[in-house]
This record gives sequence, C-alpha cells and structure tokens, in this order.
Amino acid sequence: MSRIILVFGIAAGLIVAVPMCLMLANAEHGSAATSMFTGYLMMVLALSLIFVGVKRLRDRELGGVIRFVPALLAGLGISAVAGVIYVIGWEITLAVTDFAFVDSYSTAAVEAARAKGASAAEIEAVIANMDEFRRQYANPLFRLPVTFVEIFPVGCIISLISAGLLRNSRFLPARASAA
Repeated sequence: MSRIILVFGIAAGLIVAVPMCLMLANAEHGSAATSMFTGYLMMVLALSLIFVGVKRLRDRELGGVIRFVPALLAGLGISAVAGVIYVIGWEITLAVTDFAFVDSYSTAAVEAARAKGASAAEIEAVIANMDEFRRQYANPLFRLPVTFVEIFPVGCIISLISAGLLRNSRFLPARASAA
C-alpha cells in the first residue's frame, strides 16, 4: 500500500507542480495564466490519480474489495504526498522567480481595489494588508503550511468520493485477466 501511495502521490504532485511552476516562472506581471481557477483545475486533474491509486490498491493488492476507511486512508496518503511535492515545487518557483509572486499578488490586490472605486482610505488599508501579507509570507513557518493547505483539502474531497465509490466492489470491477 505504501508503494501505491508514494507512486501516485509523487505523480499527482508533479502533475500539478511542474506546469504551475512553469506558468508562474514564464508569466508576465499580472497575467491571467496565474489565475486561481487554472491552479485549482490543475489540482483536481492531478489529484484524480487518487481514484486511480485507490482502485489499483483495491483491484491488484486486495483482491477487488476495499473497505471505506482503508480506501480513505490510502487517498489521504496520496493527497499528503502530492501536497508535499506541491510545496517543494512552489518553493522552487519562489526561489527561481525571486519571490515575484508576492509583489504581483500585492499589486493585483491594490489595483482591484482601485478598479472597484475604493476610497483613498480603503486603498491604504489594502496596501497595509498587503504589507502585512508580504511580511508573513517571508516566514517559511507561515508560507509552507499555507501552501500545503491550498492543495490538501482538494485531495481530501477526492479521497472521500473515491473511498465512497470504490468500497462497492461492483463499481468498476477489475477485469478478469486472460489466461
């Protein structure tokens, strides 16, 4: 089981981290390529490997039957490994881009407030919040857990769905191998 967790977790982590890192490293300042929608879509696609990993565990190692809790734990294990790979990828991206994300994010927040017609006091409040964010984000003890929490809840949801579906041995049963 641990081999499946590692293999599928590393694969899911790389599938989400590598394109994200490449997009952010090559994106222009304020580019739409760095949108949250794109990021979470990539996470969902990559974390679909949780379903594949739990199914493989059920069909190949457990004889076609898995209970909900072991399936959930396998899915959460894959999610955790993928999350660690994602965090490592994000740290590499930050290092390569010299933390350009923080400036881009702060600038976008201030520009969004201006575009909404915020008052000078409201814009100053946004600037103060972004300065506080910049200070907090410079601390790895803040940044690393925040980054992990971006992906892990998505993995938890997919793990719950996968465990719920795959506990039924009649759902996508293993194919009989030809003799």
